[in-house]
Amino acid sequence: MVISDLNVLLQSMQPALHEGVYVYCVVPHGSAMQGLSPVVSVTEAEGLTLVLPEQQALDAGLAILFRAAWITLTVHSDLQAIGLTAAFATALGKAGISCNVVAGAYHDHIFVPVEKGESAMDALRALQHEESRSGM
Repeated sequence: MVISDLNVLLQSMQPALHEGVYVYCVVPHGSAMQGLSPVVSVTEAEGLTLVLPEQQALDAGLAILFRAAWITLTVHSDLQAIGLTAAFATALGKAGISCNVVAGAYHDHIFVPVEKGESAMDALRALQHEESRSGM
């Protein structure tokens, strides 16, 4: 079920921390990508931004721009839902944690500094439980 109500989204967002370290790298347009399995790719004028497992980047000799922990909000959020990104970004900001967000067709994905992964999970769970208590 696709959810668009912000209160329901926050109550049921169920953050999940993926194992491993993910990194942001940039490759020139048209680069060969054999052996790379990015979880995110974004085409920009300057090149192709990839988010991929750290070991793949190291094996390919790519320059690492940012080391991240990857968190997925497992709730099936509506792409037109209003306020979810603002709510979790605010909660993470209050905890002193930067975040980079990617919306997939089904879930939101948050990349935070790798050393802040567990703290980010704590902040997201606190937001979820705070909303659950206030929504009662």
